[in-house]
Amino acid sequence: MADLRARVLSGEALIAGVLSGTSADAIDVGVARCASSDGKLARVELVSFATFAFEPTLVLALRAVLDGEPCDLRRAALLDRDLGRAFGRAVRELSERERLTIELVGSHGQTVYHHDGREPSGAATLQLGDGCFVAEEARATTVSDFRQRDIARGGEGAPLSALADDLIFHAAPKPCAILNLGGMANLTILSDDAPPLAFDTGPANALLDGFMRRLVGREFDANGALAKSGRVHDGLARALGEHDFLRRAPPKSTGRDTFGAAWVDSVIARGRELGVRENADLLATAVDFIARSVADALERWVPERPQWLILAGGGVRNGALVDALARRCPQPVASSEDFGVDPKAREALVFAALAARAVVGEATTEPRATGARAGGVLGKISPWSGA
Repeated sequence: MADLRARVLSGEALIAGVLSGTSADAIDVGVARCASSDGKLARVELVSFATFAFEPTLVLALRAVLDGEPCDLRRAALLDRDLGRAFGRAVRELSERERLTIELVGSHGQTVYHHDGREPSGAATLQLGDGCFVAEEARATTVSDFRQRDIARGGEGAPLSALADDLIFHAAPKPCAILNLGGMANLTILSDDAPPLAFDTGPANALLDGFMRRLVGREFDANGALAKSGRVHDGLARALGEHDFLRRAPPKSTGRDTFGAAWVDSVIARGRELGVRENADLLATAVDFIARSVADALERWVPERPQWLILAGGGVRNGALVDALARRCPQPVASSEDFGVDPKAREALVFAALAARAVVGEATTEPRATGARAGGVLGKISPWSGA
């Protein structure tokens, strides 16, 4: 492990970050290398990125669980094994295709449960895709299960991206706000003189893609075309904005248990009650609601106005959502690509960076980001013996 630590710090080791996000639509793999200064990691830079489809029966089983079907212990154990294998195979496929020797993997796993902040016994989270199976399939030492230490130290367990964004957006002008538009939307605020501030703002693609599956029978609204053709129903947008999660102060995080399929169905029903008949109008209203929730979060919870709102994640490809954010938010809006970070690869870079920090032994937990006590190193290490 000491040799791997030295190779990570020197920039010699190639590190893969692998995940499937809240939407569970594919497996993303990003390969990166790090640079260090004075024995500490200073930046992480992308070498290669690719997206791999899930095996059809696996994605059907996973989607059923994410949509609320009962999951007994046998089913959970099989998913844990099979997802680990799928993540590891995706890493190996990219490494073989690009002829890259990957020495370290950071695997987020697939979130199947994440607390909504209202669990009486306290925060809890569960990601499936065991790191030992990832390590065996990828043939590389693997760091996984990042969220548990954060929660064990009193944190929300999310958003973890804030704990790596200083390495990824090292060149962005500060202060800046980085908005990840995945299944949920989350903000990271980076500044030169304070630790990162971060929190979830509410749903993003979980709502938009949920509408498309329920109403149109498609997986997503390409470029936001359907939303662009609709009209915002202000009454429905205001009603959505009354959700109690939006009014809670950070640190806070959320997930599908709050904003999943059942909630999407309730939004559709509420829209019909209010007279919203056209699917395009529902999509347009959903887009506007997401943009309002981000703008409101920036105004309420961010004390220093960011110079830029930098967008990453799958929602960057939704032109209607990008336009709505530009209308609603006071700062200029740009893609992370404008600052040298591929928006599709940002989350994979996060887990490559967190794996590097785990192997190096750098503490990452931060009260302003997740609420966890400072000083914790995230992740569990599954070594690869080379045998």
